[in-house]
Amino acid sequence: ALADTAADAEVTAVMAAIVGAAGLPGALAAARAGKRVLLANKEALVAAGSLFMRAVRESGAELLPIDSEHNAIFQCLPQSADRARAPAGPAEGVRRLLLTASGGPFRCTALDQLESVTPDQACAHPNWRMGRKISVDSATMLNKGLEVIEAHWLFAMPMERIQVVVHPQSVVHSMVEYLDGSILAQLGQPDMRTPIAYGLGYPERIDGGVGLLELARLGRLDFETPDLTRFPCLRLSFDALGQGQGACIALNAANEVAVDGFLRGRIRYTQIPSIIEHCLDDSVAHGAQTPSSLAEILDLDAHSRRVAAGFCQAV
Repeated sequence: ALADTAADAEVTAVMAAIVGAAGLPGALAAARAGKRVLLANKEALVAAGSLFMRAVRESGAELLPIDSEHNAIFQCLPQSADRARAPAGPAEGVRRLLLTASGGPFRCTALDQLESVTPDQACAHPNWRMGRKISVDSATMLNKGLEVIEAHWLFAMPMERIQVVVHPQSVVHSMVEYLDGSILAQLGQPDMRTPIAYGLGYPERIDGGVGLLELARLGRLDFETPDLTRFPCLRLSFDALGQGQGACIALNAANEVAVDGFLRGRIRYTQIPSIIEHCLDDSVAHGAQTPSSLAEILDLDAHSRRVAAGFCQAV
C-alpha cells in the first residue's frame, strides 16, 4: 500500500514508519518517485543504504530523518538549501556525530540477572513509550547500532567518526561536534511529536503540541560511555557496518527473528546477541556482497532469517 501511495503523482510527501524490513519496499518506492520522504524506518538504510541513497540522489527526492537522534543531528548540521538531499560526503567543518542513548531499562542491572529478564521487563522503557520490538532493541542497544548504520548513510559519515554516548535523561537527542571544538546539541522532551512536527513543517517550524522543557527542574544531564559487555549488540552493529552491506542485512534480519523469539518466550534475553553473531559469522562465511537490487536484498534477508530461525531452535 505504501508503494502504491508513493507512486501517486498527487502525493508529495510520504511518512515511512513501518517497523522492520517490511517497510523497505515502500520507503524505496517513495525515494525512487522523488517524494519528500519522512524516514522513521531504520531498516530501509540498514539493509539497503547504498541502494536507497542512490535512489534519493537520482530522483531528486528530499530525505528528512524522523528518528529523534537523526532528526537532532539534521537540525545541528550546517544550514544549506540542499541539506535534505543525499550528501556526497560529510558536512564541511564537522568532526564527528554523537548519538545519544538512554541505556534502556537494564543500564544498571547486575549482569548475572540479565539471563532471567522477561519480555515485560525489557519493554518497560524508562523514558519513551514504544512498541514491544523497538523497546527490546532499546534494551539491548541494538537500536543504537542500527542508528549508527543509519547515520553513516544519512550523513555520509565514516564509521570511525560516529560515537554513541549513554545519556539516561533522554533530553539531549544527539549532537554534532565541529572542527573548532564546538558541540551543537538538540534538546527537548522525549516526545516523538517534536521530530514529526519538524519533518512535516520543514523548513518552517510548526507547533508540535509538546510541553515546555523545564531545565531548572531537570537539574542535571549525565553522560557515560556504553558498556559493550552489557550491550554486545552495539559492538556487533559496528562489526556489521565494518563488514559491509551484506552483514548489515544479516544483523537486522537476525535481530528481528531473535527478538520475536524472545517476546514469544522461546529464547532468553541473553541469547539475542548470540543469534545475531551466529548470523554475522554465516554472512562472512558465505561472502555476502553488496546487493545491487531490492530482490538481492530480500534474498539475503530471507537467508539470514532462515539461519537465525534454525539457530533459535537449536539453542
